[in-house]
Amino acid sequence: MKWIGGFLGLLHGGPLGALAGFVLGAIFDSFTERSAHFTVEERQAYEPEGERNGFLFSMMVLSAHIIHADRKIMHSEMEYVRRFLRTNFSAAAESQGQDILLRLFEQKKQMGPSQWDAQIQAVCRQIAGVMPQEQRLQLIAFLCEIAKADGHIATEEREALRRICLHMNLDAGTAEQMMGLGGSTLEDAYRVLGITPDATDDEVRRAYKRMALENHPDRVASLGDDIRRAAEKKFKEINEAKERIYRARGIK
Repeated sequence: MKWIGGFLGLLHGGPLGALAGFVLGAIFDSFTERSAHFTVEERQAYEPEGERNGFLFSMMVLSAHIIHADRKIMHSEMEYVRRFLRTNFSAAAESQGQDILLRLFEQKKQMGPSQWDAQIQAVCRQIAGVMPQEQRLQLIAFLCEIAKADGHIATEEREALRRICLHMNLDAGTAEQMMGLGGSTLEDAYRVLGITPDATDDEVRRAYKRMALENHPDRVASLGDDIRRAAEKKFKEINEAKERIYRARGIK
């Protein structure tokens, strides 16, 4: 499984590691056993790979949670994840990614809704403890795209996104901002910047500056070209929202 391995970097162990053991099985267990005997130099060599693997596996776990938040598994939402893996990795990654999602759905079924929700909360807290804010923001952006994939964001999906933000130490409004990305209206643009139409021009400028700083693609470059491309798309849509507001207000 070349696109995601067993070593999850700083997210190794804990609730995310427990899910990785269940989903990735022998791959994860073998690497865990070997990594326990790594020298400092060997561990440092694996840090970039571990950071990326941790992000990708976190993405898959939270994707499973959002896809099944309304107790339905929509083809369009599954296809969004499959297309991301197929486009950025390979047909094999697409197949393996679908297998990971199906195993996670099975784990949720075995645990029951209450225990699963508690597990997701623990996973989010683990992510918040070690993953930089810019990476957490990119995770939320990806999850929002999944929720929008079928053209309708269910109430359960919206609430699940809000709770993920809170448990990952992000503002609850972050999900609403990300859900506005790609919109075509002035209302969508204000939503992306997290402000209302009665904001002053200075507040508009400050909101854009904050969004641009927090979501710049360079801040997730260490995760690989595929994640950076996704961040570039998000950054472009943030700029489009800003330009729409600037034009409406005559801001230069």
